[in-house]
Amino acid sequence: MRADVVTAMKKAPASSSEEATTESTPSRSPLQAAIAELIQPFRDIVKVSPALSLGTFVPYFLDGLSYLGMLTLLATYLAQNVALGDVWAGLLTGFLTGGITFAMFLLGSTSDRWGVRRSLIVSMAVLLLGRSLMALPEVLSLRPGLWNGLMLLNLLGMVVVIVGYGAFQPATYAAVKEFSNEKTAPMSYAMLYALQNLGAFVSGLLSPRIRNLSKGILPPNGITGVFWFYAALTVLGLLLMIRYLPKKPQPADSELVARALSDAKHVFAQKQSRRKRLVTWLREHPLADPKFSFFIFVLIPVQTLFAHQWLTLPQYIERSYRAWPWVSENFETFSNLNPLLVFLLTPLLTAATARRSVYAMMIWGTAIMGMPTVLLALGPSPLSLVAFMLIGAMGESLWQPRFLQYAAEIAPEGKTGLYMGVAQLPWFLTKLLTSLYSGWFLAHYCPQQGTLRTESMWFYYWLIACVSPVGLILARKWVGSALSVRVIASDKATPAAEKTVA
Repeated sequence: MRADVVTAMKKAPASSSEEATTESTPSRSPLQAAIAELIQPFRDIVKVSPALSLGTFVPYFLDGLSYLGMLTLLATYLAQNVALGDVWAGLLTGFLTGGITFAMFLLGSTSDRWGVRRSLIVSMAVLLLGRSLMALPEVLSLRPGLWNGLMLLNLLGMVVVIVGYGAFQPATYAAVKEFSNEKTAPMSYAMLYALQNLGAFVSGLLSPRIRNLSKGILPPNGITGVFWFYAALTVLGLLLMIRYLPKKPQPADSELVARALSDAKHVFAQKQSRRKRLVTWLREHPLADPKFSFFIFVLIPVQTLFAHQWLTLPQYIERSYRAWPWVSENFETFSNLNPLLVFLLTPLLTAATARRSVYAMMIWGTAIMGMPTVLLALGPSPLSLVAFMLIGAMGESLWQPRFLQYAAEIAPEGKTGLYMGVAQLPWFLTKLLTSLYSGWFLAHYCPQQGTLRTESMWFYYWLIACVSPVGLILARKWVGSALSVRVIASDKATPAAEKTVA
């Protein structure tokens, strides 16, 4: 097309039909945009391939429902059914959750070697075995107590679950990468987080009803019946994977030989420069950056409130709210209000605070998340419990998405993935550290039988959570400047013409 024609077209006024279309389409309000963003994942999930929707999303939802449903009941089950008491119940629950996080570091590359389909199917089968082993001991009438048959078989089941999750979670993200495209990938990753939180909430609705139906068959509290129900859901997820995950064509023999030779050369090159690479890796590791290290580890105190959602909150609600039976008898439902609230609030609050600085939202988010703990320190009350859940979810929705954003933006060029992985290390430590004292606090301040002094327990937990926002405030000029410097450096690299357009 000639240049003069193009110029004339650019200068030509819009047609009346175009004007009418523009005028007839009113701009959406911020609230409407936020609501549209909230429901968009549900629209996009319909458009993706069956391998992603039915072979990945649905099994991941079923697994999140099963894992978080069992986790909510696990400490109670170990303390009462296995007769371990609150201290050992907390330690073993922390062993499970912390072990899963650690196993992801060791087994995360399984999908790279085995492929997505094989990794997901095998890991889900391992999870099924582990959950069955955790539900089986009470059916076999094994002896309860410390280091007896009931505990040992449950411990074996936990180890199997840890191994299964070490490969399952990373393989799920690899599946999203393989089965999505450039357009659907961001929303697909978001769906994993959303579906897991939705599964946690649904488990809170189902568990009380299944537990009450199972009491007569599997005494004393029907928790074993709930475990078997979640094992059955694991079977359903496994069958969906087998049906909808596509099989990759096997490479030809010539390709296999070429790949083997390439791998051999790569291994030889690595051996030649192993020492040099190790020194460089240690020098350039994210933990060698004092600002980054401080930033991720200062969040451990507020992250303890996450761990208390399964280590403390279910037992606290069941034992402290007996004056309100509709609360205590449905403690799973109230314990899992947080995931639903986070699922609903995150898109809304993210849209509302999009223009706010990352570091400022980290301070505000951690402070708001820890603040409602004081309400529980005033004593048990259904209203204070709901307020604790709502305000805490608001704080979590403010800072949790910004946390990974900060880690990504502070990372040097080409090291974003490494920084994102290391940023998860404190979460592993949080699970272990919280399990060391949560059981002791329950035994002394919120026992199954005896005087309840839960006000002191939650006051101490509030003091612990406050360390994070206070630390962020005190270090805002030092740590916050790292992000500012990175942004300024990036801005300097931007051509003047691009700045003008922006």
